[in-house]
Amino acid sequence: MDNALTPLPPQSVAAPGGMAARLAALPSRSRLLAGIGAAGLVAVLVALALWGRQGDWRVLYANLSDKDGGAIIAQLSQMNVPYRHADGGSAILVPADRVHDARLKLASAGLPKGSVVGFELMDNARFGQTQFQERLTFQRGLEGELTRSIGALDAVQAARVHLALPNQNGFFREQQKPSASVLLTLYPGRTLDRAQIAGIVHLVSSSVPELHPKAVSVLDHTGALLSGPAEGLAQQGLDAQQLQYVQQVEQGYVRRVVELLEPLVGRDNLRATVTAEVDFSQTESTSELFAPNQGGAPAAVRSQQSSESTQAAPAVPSGVPGAATNQPPTPPAAPVTGAAAPLQAATGGAANASQRRDQVVNYEVDKTVRVVRNATGTVRRLNAAVVVNHRTGTDAKGKPTSVPLTPEELDKLTALVQESIGYSKERGDSVRVINAPFRVEPPPAVEQPPLWQQPHVLDLLRGAAVPGALALVALVIVFGLLRPALKAIAPPAPAAPPRGTQLDAVVGDEPGGGAPALPAPPNVAERVERARQLAKDNPMAVAGIVRGWVNGED
Repeated sequence: MDNALTPLPPQSVAAPGGMAARLAALPSRSRLLAGIGAAGLVAVLVALALWGRQGDWRVLYANLSDKDGGAIIAQLSQMNVPYRHADGGSAILVPADRVHDARLKLASAGLPKGSVVGFELMDNARFGQTQFQERLTFQRGLEGELTRSIGALDAVQAARVHLALPNQNGFFREQQKPSASVLLTLYPGRTLDRAQIAGIVHLVSSSVPELHPKAVSVLDHTGALLSGPAEGLAQQGLDAQQLQYVQQVEQGYVRRVVELLEPLVGRDNLRATVTAEVDFSQTESTSELFAPNQGGAPAAVRSQQSSESTQAAPAVPSGVPGAATNQPPTPPAAPVTGAAAPLQAATGGAANASQRRDQVVNYEVDKTVRVVRNATGTVRRLNAAVVVNHRTGTDAKGKPTSVPLTPEELDKLTALVQESIGYSKERGDSVRVINAPFRVEPPPAVEQPPLWQQPHVLDLLRGAAVPGALALVALVIVFGLLRPALKAIAPPAPAAPPRGTQLDAVVGDEPGGGAPALPAPPNVAERVERARQLAKDNPMAVAGIVRGWVNGED
């Protein structure tokens, strides 16, 4: 029986070559796939780095016309600036870190020009153009400049100006005055007051020589005439300014009522409305009052006229006829005593005269002249309606309750409303305050779209689509191309060390031998064959092992 128990001497194993040698030992197809995988992985990493550096996109320009959009895209291509389209091509997006730089460069190039052109048309004047073409170009430039100025208003979305500039000739009487028309497109919910319309009219009339403000017509996008004579608007009814005044008056009264009652009933627990009848008619009356002079002050003389007349009558004979009549009259003498004077001689008679005096004096009479002009926008009547919600609270069980207000509380609220609006019974004002529960409707159920259809999820997917695709390509390259090549060129794993210095099996030993019996391994036939082969190949080693066993050596 052959014994195959001998220690295995260390055998020299050829050391594997370097990685270059192992790579050279690979087939050409494997080397080609490994090179393609390495190049693809590098490309994916570079794309991810560029995508990370690019950042988000911002709007460069929006609401562009097709002409301006094409010119801007061509300029961005020359500047090597990446761009994207949005909103159907009306908006152009560029990287966020290049927005301001791109805008400045495009502005230096005169972009965007816009659909409205101004006096820049005069910069491209062609040689040999006629006087009519030059005048038409000037008119187009003036219309464009006015359109830009009007479009700068906050409430104006778009504007268009038409100018009618007649040809001037040398005959002053036959010259025609220019006129203008302005078409405005306002933003939804915006209006223009009378002052703004007057400002537009003044802007256009001041920009065109000899253009009268009455020759400027302003229309809105619905075709309504915004500017016109006040008489026409008065015949149609209240104009925009009067309607705005009425609304301001009503809103002022409503604000007073709400500010007064909200602290009492709570926020959102009342609704108030006030209707005002405003009189815009203008009346003027003149009256004269005459009254006698009052008080003890002397009357003022207005005019005075005096006249005096004297008329002499013919002489009538008088006295005693005779010689004494022919004698000159003696001067009369007053008697010293009361004795009668002697008779005097008869005279030829004394002449009689008549005298008349007239005097007319006119005195001033008190006069009062009164001119009364009624103010426009006088409130003729006010109607106020207020609805107050029931008082809400909670019961003992914590459930919400609704309790109506008492009549005394309603009377107090009515008195407060009357005082706040200046209630006048003589004017015919009416105030009505009622108490009713407010109907609270549940908010409409909004059907939430699925998770994959929500906007933020879609934006997240759009943003992660490119990085995710690049990462997937990188994984395919690594596991499909690089991993097999790396496993092929990797050095072999070191062999497991032997479990002992002696053979694990004893061939042909009988029980009770000198060596302890070892448990038979599972694959005994294979191990016995290996021991026999070892004995044939290296008999000296096997003999040394047996000699050691016989001598009792370990």
